Amino acid sequence: MGTTGPRSFRSPAVFAAPPLSPAGHPQDDSRGAEPDRRVHALGAWAGRSRLTIAAWLVGLAVTSALLWSPAVVFGVRDPSAHLVLDSVDACVALLVASLVFGRFLRHGRLQDLLLFQGLVLLAAAGLGLTYLTEVLGGIRAETLDIWLPLAIRVVGALLILAAALAHTRPAKRMLRRRLLALVPLPLVAAVYLALWTGRDRLPVAFDPGSAPVSAENALLTGHPVLLLAQGAAAVSFFIASVAFASQSAKRDDELLRWLGPACALGAFARLNYVLFPSLYTDWLYTGDLLRTGCYLLLLVGAAREIRTYWRAQVTAAVLDDRRRLARELHDGVIQELAYIRAESHAIPVDVASGIRIVNACDRALDEARAAVQALGRTSDEPLSFTVHRAATELAARYGIDLRVDLDEAITVDSEQQHALMRITREAVSNAVHHGKAMGVHIRLSEAGGRRRLAIADDGVGFDVPAGTDTTGYGLVSMQARARALPGTFNVEARPAGGSVVTVQW
Repeated sequence: MGTTGPRSFRSPAVFAAPPLSPAGHPQDDSRGAEPDRRVHALGAWAGRSRLTIAAWLVGLAVTSALLWSPAVVFGVRDPSAHLVLDSVDACVALLVASLVFGRFLRHGRLQDLLLFQGLVLLAAAGLGLTYLTEVLGGIRAETLDIWLPLAIRVVGALLILAAALAHTRPAKRMLRRRLLALVPLPLVAAVYLALWTGRDRLPVAFDPGSAPVSAENALLTGHPVLLLAQGAAAVSFFIASVAFASQSAKRDDELLRWLGPACALGAFARLNYVLFPSLYTDWLYTGDLLRTGCYLLLLVGAAREIRTYWRAQVTAAVLDDRRRLARELHDGVIQELAYIRAESHAIPVDVASGIRIVNACDRALDEARAAVQALGRTSDEPLSFTVHRAATELAARYGIDLRVDLDEAITVDSEQQHALMRITREAVSNAVHHGKAMGVHIRLSEAGGRRRLAIADDGVGFDVPAGTDTTGYGLVSMQARARALPGTFNVEARPAGGSVVTVQW
């Protein structure tokens, strides 16, 4: 606690410096706190990554049950349901991709660009590439119609892995951002042309006749390159899941929080495609269900991202309107009141109404400035900062000394914060106007579960009962605000002995 003059109002409690060593240097206590920080960081990571951990456990449980429970029948022949799931997954991928591209346009992050391109490729692989090759005709079955979607899916998985490793790196602005949305199209065309050129030399990727219905049948069915490609996609999704989960523990991002578990289910889906028949059949397998679960998680993340975005937009609009009203009050009402106050000094001193007009202008100016502060204050502003700012403004205006001792750990809701700020302003104004104080000491503390705000001054004091008749509106107003906290209000004042205004809640 220290004394400050009108030009310096920094509170030592609010702007605390690190402790000094005997040599005068800041002490380094990081060694003792390092284990605590590590435990706290681990707990925070586990808390934010619980969805990813749950997805990993689900994927492990499903895959383990199929491997070690031969009685489990996991195949269902249903071409229509297979087509429906493929279409739904692709549509969800496109929806999330459009959302991610909007994030890229706003922030310009490389991660969003790569994620957008990966999702577009995954959607393209599920939106009829297999059926497109069948329409063209003249192609051996189980060759281009399998290798083309597989290649597109592997590239998409690699792009998602790159997005997970890109973090918040900005994208280079060599081209217009909107043109980057077209990058997946020439990539798909290039892969298609390459495979179409060598279509006669493409091996059969998978024989549908060898598709088992139960885990008792043979596993690892398909061309080795097919299995390696599915394995590469699985590894990419596994690494991306861990990377996204790690980032979500550090960044408050709704979509990022759901990318970890979605990639985990996507990885186990590809692992199931390696162990059991490929997805390029008329059969539904656990891999198809896990893949659909992956896209459903992405859909949930997209919905929460949209909700967060519009909530932020509403908050920004409210803040902009509050700032506009604050500017109007400052440039209009406050300027006019200041002019009236200045002109009131021309009234002769022997006219009693002149003093009352000046005092009324002072009260109106204080009310208007308090309204401007309330409109310009953010909701997450600490109570200590609000009280400190209100007191320092009045101290600078009236030229008084100010001492503050504020506990910055005390938190209140917005209504209580506004009430305590108004009590502080009223108490300081009364100390100057009625007590003729030259110094004010404000203390905000907590003890025994009770919080206490005390404003003491070194003025001439006043008789409280008599003061209630002359300046009763200010005292009644402070008392009403204190009771609404809910709390208690007390004034200790003696003639020529200063006064102390105390609020407890």
